[in-house]
Amino acid sequence: MNRKTPAPLHKKTQTELQKPWTKTKPASAKTAEIRTAAPKTVSAKVLKQNRQEEAKIYGENACRVAFLQRPEALVRLYLSEQMAPKFADLMKYLAAHKKAYHVVSEAELEKVAGSQHHGGVVLLAKRKAVLSLASYLTHNSRKKQDCLLALDGVGNPHNLGAIARSCAHFGISGIVMKDPELLAHGAAARTAEGGVEFVEGLSCDNLPLALQLCKQAGYTLVTTSSHGGVSLYGSQLPAKVVIVFGEEMFGVSQSVAKSADIALQIPGTGKVESLNVSVAASLILGEWYRQQQ
Repeated sequence: MNRKTPAPLHKKTQTELQKPWTKTKPASAKTAEIRTAAPKTVSAKVLKQNRQEEAKIYGENACRVAFLQRPEALVRLYLSEQMAPKFADLMKYLAAHKKAYHVVSEAELEKVAGSQHHGGVVLLAKRKAVLSLASYLTHNSRKKQDCLLALDGVGNPHNLGAIARSCAHFGISGIVMKDPELLAHGAAARTAEGGVEFVEGLSCDNLPLALQLCKQAGYTLVTTSSHGGVSLYGSQLPAKVVIVFGEEMFGVSQSVAKSADIALQIPGTGKVESLNVSVAASLILGEWYRQQQ
């Protein structure tokens, strides 16, 4: 009598891989059929609109903080087998709310993220709503102490991410910029290590006019200069300030520089022309924070 060869044993069943939070037996064929049923047909127009409203977040810390701060905004999750146990709670949340997650290969993750630096996990989430500077000033008019950043031509996502990380660390609530959507860039979110979730991107069409609006609201305008100005550590920074940083090559524009109330210089050896904009921002924000305590 011929005997059937037993099926090979796998280290992990598909259920264990897809559901690392549970040790239950594989679902029945009927249940599996329901789970793999084809989704409802969505028009190309709706799909395009949805993609425009979504942002990619990648990197372990960035994805973890996004989940903790705004779980309702999550759309879909992609992660490697190695990262699945670390995000078991997120996978469970998505399953409970009928949202998709996929355990995929490194190559697929790179394709989804559009970057090699995905860290084994990629989230698709609804973009944070962009707030106008005028709205922010109206809603926070009674604040006695507040610090905002204003960026004049700074667009590198890694610099933006590092700046957002420092803002979150020192309790800075907003960054004034012409294109706040740049903060939603995957590389910026990853570099910020979750910091973008705590900082508002405040939109403005014209930075000089926006800064004048801040002055009218009681803020002191502060710029930096590598060639002049008072020492950062010898100055008394006001409780309500807007600190303006420019693109590294040329600094802040002349129109912006002329409107400044205080020009700061970060003391150093002078062996290099200037500091990276994100480093300079961190030093000044740290000093403002120290003085306000």
